[in-house]
Amino acid sequence: MNDIDTLSTAVQGSSVIISLLGPDIANRSLTPTIFSDFYKNSLFPQMRTHKVKRIFAMGTLSIKRPEDRWSTIRFLMVSVMPLFANAVYHSVLNIADAFENDAQGLDWTVYRIAALDGQADEASWLKDRSTGKDFVGRIGEKGWSLSQKRGALARWLVDSAEKGAKEWIGKFPAVCAGTLAEEA
Repeated sequence: MNDIDTLSTAVQGSSVIISLLGPDIANRSLTPTIFSDFYKNSLFPQMRTHKVKRIFAMGTLSIKRPEDRWSTIRFLMVSVMPLFANAVYHSVLNIADAFENDAQGLDWTVYRIAALDGQADEASWLKDRSTGKDFVGRIGEKGWSLSQKRGALARWLVDSAEKGAKEWIGKFPAVCAGTLAEEA
């Protein structure tokens, strides 16, 4: 994150940025502004310099949006975050703030996830990418759930990058595995 020359080279050859940057809940010495500062001071300027407009960046349930619906489980999860992982909680909020206030001129989407599961072996990734239906929308809407398979998230990100996902520019959609009721 500190090597601007390498970052510039990577951005220069890109048409879309997909970022999986985010805090590790186990990191007790996390600086809450490390990721937001990287976006504001390094990545956004490089994107502007190299005329790369589109970015998908990771967020979590801690990012609240007025469009979201009530969810007891989300309320409970987000309520304990400042108590047990305060730096992580504030890091995610700072990421959201960086996009809302410092990403002018960029077509950004901060996708919000909760629990990622799935194995890292090739067979699991292939299975996760080819099964199920993704939910993309507001937290608490019909079909929303707390989990998403890694392979399915990768599929959604690639599909969204290729197709543009214009309906989510400047927004914070929740991305998760669709519930059985939605798949039926």
